[in-house]
Amino acid sequence: MQPVGYLERQAFQLCRSFFYKEKFDEVLTFGVHFYFLKFQINNFMKRFSTLCFVCVAVFSAFAQRPAADELKTSKGSLMIQPVFHASLVLTWDNKTIYIDTYGGAKAYKGLAAPDLILITDIHPDHLDTMTLNGIETSKAKFIVPQAAADMLPAKLKDKALVLNNGKNISEQGISISAIPMYNLPKSKDSKHTKGRGNGYVLNLGGKIVYISGDTEDIPEMRSLKNIDVAFVCMNRPYTMDINQASSAVIEFKPAIVYPYHYRGKDGLSDTEAFKKLVNVGNKAIDVRLRNWYTEY
Repeated sequence: MQPVGYLERQAFQLCRSFFYKEKFDEVLTFGVHFYFLKFQINNFMKRFSTLCFVCVAVFSAFAQRPAADELKTSKGSLMIQPVFHASLVLTWDNKTIYIDTYGGAKAYKGLAAPDLILITDIHPDHLDTMTLNGIETSKAKFIVPQAAADMLPAKLKDKALVLNNGKNISEQGISISAIPMYNLPKSKDSKHTKGRGNGYVLNLGGKIVYISGDTEDIPEMRSLKNIDVAFVCMNRPYTMDINQASSAVIEFKPAIVYPYHYRGKDGLSDTEAFKKLVNVGNKAIDVRLRNWYTEY
């Protein structure tokens, strides 16, 4: 296809010939072709612009994080915001709690700066120094296991409170208990050894929230009681598969469970199948499936 500028120049030359009473037939033929070609170009540009608009809209929707969920507590609402992989943000009583900050600073754009940051383990999908350095942490207190405290950037070490397995603390009106997270069978060379990382149990206005961290279906998880909201990992070979996860969830019976941290070596775990397994065992458990892998 010749550029429109070329066609317009040719039209001018032929029109000039017409005024000199030359090439009348050629002028007429070219004029008709030129008119329809211009119409096709304009029509194409309109369709292309519409397509671009649709693509931008689809991409923007895809890039948006999932909507936050709201849970009523004895002291106002608890807002639950999935972010990325093992990362989530809890907002309660005018306090903002980041869990395992990961995914880049863009993942937290528009969210309130944290008052507390809980880190479960030393691996970079839980302790991500690039993301920590990119977000506002001036008022944040860190709750971390000793192994994670040792790996924090120097400027953040003074903000850290070490909390190891079996210990609990009250920070800013929030009760926080650290429980084990580890691989089975227990061994010194496993990806997650017992005692290194923390699962967390939080009391937020009477609602009990469990964050599994990287673990398998360990006895400490199975023996949990009165959990209102649980975040349970499932990604082989790093943690457990959906069968282990669903079996444990059926046993400790949280009111609500979010499968999270479900991207493994071979892609994403089948969270729909996990939901079916849980609800076959206990229809009362509210299994909430969210997209934890939005690209920001």
